[in-house]
Parts: sequence; structure tokens; C-alpha cells
Amino acid sequence: MKYFVASGEDRKLTADSRKALRGSFIELSDGVTHYELTGPEDGEVVLMAGALTIPLFYWDGLVGELHARGLRTLTCSAYGRGYSDRVQARYDETLFTRQLAELTDRLGLTARPLHLVGTSMGALVSMTYAAQYRSSVSTLTIVGPAGLAKPHLTSPHRLLRSDLLAGLVAGRRGLQLLQGHLGHNVRDPELGTKLTEMVLDCLRFEGSMYAAFDTLQHLPLTGREDLFRRTGALGIPTLLLWGDEDHVTPLAQFDTARALLKPQKHHVINKCGHMAPFERPLDVADQLVPFVSARTERLDS
Repeated sequence: MKYFVASGEDRKLTADSRKALRGSFIELSDGVTHYELTGPEDGEVVLMAGALTIPLFYWDGLVGELHARGLRTLTCSAYGRGYSDRVQARYDETLFTRQLAELTDRLGLTARPLHLVGTSMGALVSMTYAAQYRSSVSTLTIVGPAGLAKPHLTSPHRLLRSDLLAGLVAGRRGLQLLQGHLGHNVRDPELGTKLTEMVLDCLRFEGSMYAAFDTLQHLPLTGREDLFRRTGALGIPTLLLWGDEDHVTPLAQFDTARALLKPQKHHVINKCGHMAPFERPLDVADQLVPFVSARTERLDS
């Protein structure tokens, strides 16, 4: 799909404009990445991989809980999201995995295995990362993963296979479609409003709609059972979390995910939609911290 600037994208990401923005920035091989490495300096590092539209602010509630319990966190906005560059590239797992690998390397975090957390589309990126960098992943936490719905004619990567059609849909109805998607993510209307404002603010930067729809073109969100199966065979201690009222990746897929991933631990969070780390950070931390700690204690003993 040819790069374009959509209506409403009235801001540009530049070195000067970033001076007024939250977070840290680093130049990687594909472009500038927006990140935050925070928390106790001696804590185990938890690396977060986000979903289709979210900036790193999405993780704030969970980050606070993890810091309070002694863990260090690395969050970043994937290319095309938050304040990371809208690169003119193929937005697929290869791009996003390379971004995470280069970021951890440049920040000097490769000496000790880290704890990887992926939600929704980020779960697919996390699984790809885990396969490529098996020795650098101590634990893997998967939350409401995309990928288990059956492919059909209206799956985004099929529907948008034509560059011309993808560009047309993205340019004319992209913002409307993404807003509709955001509306299904969380149960609480107030949190839904907060989420929508967070994402829409970042979508004002030039190239955002191009990045989102190129991702839908090139990163299949359905029919990914093989990726789950291969991840389950890696032998990485895995925690599977799911919201009981997830309408994006329905709980009906939970048993399939369990069978394929073979997680050491699994848990369904009550009264929770698709975005558990954002909606229920305390509940996610209550599951994640003991899981990470148990693995760390085994390695240190």
C-alpha cells in the first residue's frame, strides 16, 4: 500500500515536536522508537508488546503495579503507534519483532533473560519474538491473544489484499472503523472513553492510518494456530490470561489456546473485556508477579 496522509492527521513527528512529548526516544534501524524503561533498577525486566492501535500509555496502570512489587518495565509504542515513527515499510511480525530485539539490545538488557508480555496482536508478536530469541525469554505471558479466529473472506488481511482497496478504505473510512473497533475493547464506558481519547490523540500524527491498515494487510490476525502450537513447543514457562467478557477475542477460544500453548498457569479475569492490562491492572499483576517470581527464584537457586 502506498504511503498516504489521511484527513485529520494534522501533526508531524519530528525531533523538535518530540521534545514536548512524554517518554524517551531512540533511533533504531527502521526508525525512531518511543519507549519508557522505568521502575527499580535491580528489578527483573518485564517487556510489553501491545495491540493494533495502542501507544505505550496503555500499560501505565500495570506498570505502576509492577513497580510497586519490585519489577522493572520496558514499554514501547510499536512503529506507527504512539510517538514512534510511521515508517514506510511492511508492517508485519518481522518489523515489530526486530523493533523489540533492537530496543532491548541498544538498552543493554540482553545479559539476563526477560519476562515478555503480549496482548491481542502483541501476543502474536511476542510469540514470534520468543521463537527467534528463545534464550532471552524467561517467561511468556499471553493476554487475550489474537489469531485463533478462523480465516474467512472478510478477514482484514484478505479483504485488504489489494493495495488500491486498502488505501481507499483506510483513507475514507479508516478512522471510523478504528473507532468502532475501540468501542468493543473494554466493559467500562469511562475507561472506553479514556482509551479512545488516548488512541485518537496519537492517530493525529501523519502516517498513522497508513501504518494501521498496512498492519491489517500484512499481519494476519486469524488462522494462527501453528504459531500457538510452535510456541507451546518452545518450553518457555507460559501464563495465559483472558477476560471473561472479551468480545474481540472471545473466551470461547480459551480452551484452544490452552491446548496449543500448554501454559504452566492460566486464569480468567472476571468482569473484564479485551484489554485486561488496561482494565484490570491489579488483577493482571496479581497473576503475573507470582508467576515471574517463581521462575526467577528457580533460576537463582
